[in-house]
Order: sequence, then C-alpha cells, then structure tokens
Amino acid sequence: MTRDEITAVLFEEIGNVAPEVDLRSVPDGADLRDALDIDSIGFLNLMIALDARLGIAVPEADYPRLRTIRGAVEYLCGRGTAA
Repeated sequence: MTRDEITAVLFEEIGNVAPEVDLRSVPDGADLRDALDIDSIGFLNLMIALDARLGIAVPEADYPRLRTIRGAVEYLCGRGTAA
C-alpha cells in the first residue's frame, strides 16, 4: 500500500471510532485520545481495526508511537509496504 492509502485507511477507521470528529480539524501532532475524546478501549478498537484492514499487528508496547496521526502514519508505513 502507498502512504496515501494507509492514511486513508487510518482516517476511515478513526472515523468509525469517533464519527462525530472532523478530522480536518485535528492537527497531525495532536494526541488522538485527547483530540478524539476516546478512552483506552476506543484506542484499542482503533488498533484492532487497523490490524484487520492493513494486516499490521501493533504490539501493545508500540501503542504510544501511534498516539498521533503523524506517528501512526509513520509507524504503519514503516511496518507495511508503503511506497
């Protein structure tokens, strides 16, 4: 997948977890849990959804690296086959 495809999947899955949030208003460096007003279960659901969609298992120890949009895209691109 390309970086743009990974980003699109990330945004779609964030939208599934927090449908009321306008992602265009969330800075790419903002903490997702705070910006989306989700708890640890919501964040875990996001990680599970990303694994299901992208086939990239994220170990719990790496969750802090995916706390921002920027961090999540970088991590997923590094673990996936982003062009």
